[in-house]
Amino acid sequence: MRRSLVIAVTLLAISFLFVGGPSLLFSPSTDSVAPDETEVSPSMTSLEESDSEFWRFLSPAERFQQRSPLNVIVRGDSDDILRMMTEEADGDWEEIEAVEAEYEDNETVLQEQEFLEEHDRHATGIEWGDAHGTTRYAYVDPGPDEDAYWTDESGQLEDGDYYGQRYHIRLYESPNSDDQWVAMQAHTEHFDWFTLRHRVDGVEAAQTKIEQDFMNHPQVDVEQDVRRVYLDNAGPSDANGWATVVDLTGMILLPAGVGLAAKRRARTASTGISRETDSEQVSDHTPDAIDDHLTDVDRRRIAAAYDRLEAGHIILLFTILAMFLGVRLGGVALERNAEFMTPHMIAALLYPVIALGIPVATYLIAGTLTRRLDAAIVAAGSLAVAIWLDYGLLGVDSLPVDVVLQRMLVVVALGLIAGGAAKRATRESRFNDMLIAGVVMWVVVLGGTLLGYF
Repeated sequence: MRRSLVIAVTLLAISFLFVGGPSLLFSPSTDSVAPDETEVSPSMTSLEESDSEFWRFLSPAERFQQRSPLNVIVRGDSDDILRMMTEEADGDWEEIEAVEAEYEDNETVLQEQEFLEEHDRHATGIEWGDAHGTTRYAYVDPGPDEDAYWTDESGQLEDGDYYGQRYHIRLYESPNSDDQWVAMQAHTEHFDWFTLRHRVDGVEAAQTKIEQDFMNHPQVDVEQDVRRVYLDNAGPSDANGWATVVDLTGMILLPAGVGLAAKRRARTASTGISRETDSEQVSDHTPDAIDDHLTDVDRRRIAAAYDRLEAGHIILLFTILAMFLGVRLGGVALERNAEFMTPHMIAALLYPVIALGIPVATYLIAGTLTRRLDAAIVAAGSLAVAIWLDYGLLGVDSLPVDVVLQRMLVVVALGLIAGGAAKRATRESRFNDMLIAGVVMWVVVLGGTLLGYF
C-alpha cells in the first residue's frame, strides 16, 4: 500500500510538471477561454441605413448568454456573399466571358477574371466549404413593425479539417431583406477526442483571415470598403470587442452560379524551415563534451537507469504515442478520403482506440515489465508527450482550466494502470489496488468528460 501511494504521488507530480504546469504558465488566456454563462439583458446593434438590429453575441440556447461574439459583418446581397466565399467559377466561363464582353472597358472586371485564374477560379482566395457544427442562436429584430426573435444560422462554412483544426464560420442573414447584411461569427477550433466535440481556440485569427480574404478581392477598396467597428463584445476567448465590416453593395459581381455549399476540397500545407548550423556550436555539444561535464555520481546514476531499461519500456512508449496520434491523423485521413463516412461514423470507429485501446495495450505491455514505478512513469510520461505533440501539430497554445485538469487526471490514471500491471504488482493478485484505482479513475474521468463534467 505504501508503495502504491508513492507511485500515485509521483504520477501526480509528473502530470503537474509536464501537463498542468506548462499549460498554466505558458497559456496566458487559459482562464479566459471559458465562456460567460451569465444571462444578461440584450444590447442591440444596428448598421447605417438599416432598420433591422442584432444582438452582438450568439447563444447555445434561446437565452441571452454571452457565448460567441459576432466579429464579421458583410454588407451586400446574401447570395452574392455566399457565392464569393463558397463557389468555384469552374464550368461557368462562358457566362463570365459574356460579362467581360459587356464590360470590356471595365478594368475592375478584367482584374477579377485574372484574380480567378490565379486562385483556382475562385471568387476569393479561400474556398470556404460547407461545415457541420452545433447550432447557435442569434437574436435579431427586423424593425419597428415586427417583434425580435431568435434564429439559427443561415449556413456554416469551414476551412481546414473537422477532425484536426479548422476555421469555422456561422452566418446569419438580415431578417429584413432590404437591409442587405450578413453577420458572421468566426473562430478557430480543434476537435477534442476526449469530449468528441470541438474546442474553440480563439476568434481573432479567424476574423483576420476572413478580413484578409475579402481585402484580397480585386473589387474591394481596402480603404473605403473594409473597416472595423467597436461592438463592445470582448471577453469570451480572445475577443477584443471589434468587428470587421466589409461593404460589397457597390460591386459588379461575376455570375458564377448560385448556392450555399460548395464541394469541400481537402488541402494540405507544407512548411519549409531552413537552419544554419554553426560548426563550433555543434562541437560544443558532442558526446565527448557532455561527458566531460559529468561527475562520477552522474555516471553511476545513468548506468543504474540504463540497467533498469527494458525493451518493454520502449515498446510501451511508442505504442501509446502511435495510438494517440494515430487517432488524430486517422480522423483527418478518413475525413479527406472516405467521403461516404459521416463525422459520427468516424468518431464511432476511432474513439474506442482511445477509450479502450490505450489502457488495454498499456496493461498488456506493462505486464511484461518488472518494476511498478518504471512502468507507471513510462506510461504516464508517454501519454503526456503524446498530448503535447498533438497540441503542437494543431497549433493550440491556450487551454481552459477544466481541460488541463482532465488531461492531468488521464495521465495519472494510465500510469496507475501500468504500475498495477507490472510483475511486482501482480505477485499476489492481478487485481491489485493500484490497477483497480487506475481503471476506475480512467472510466470516471472519460465518462465525466463525455457527459460534460470536465
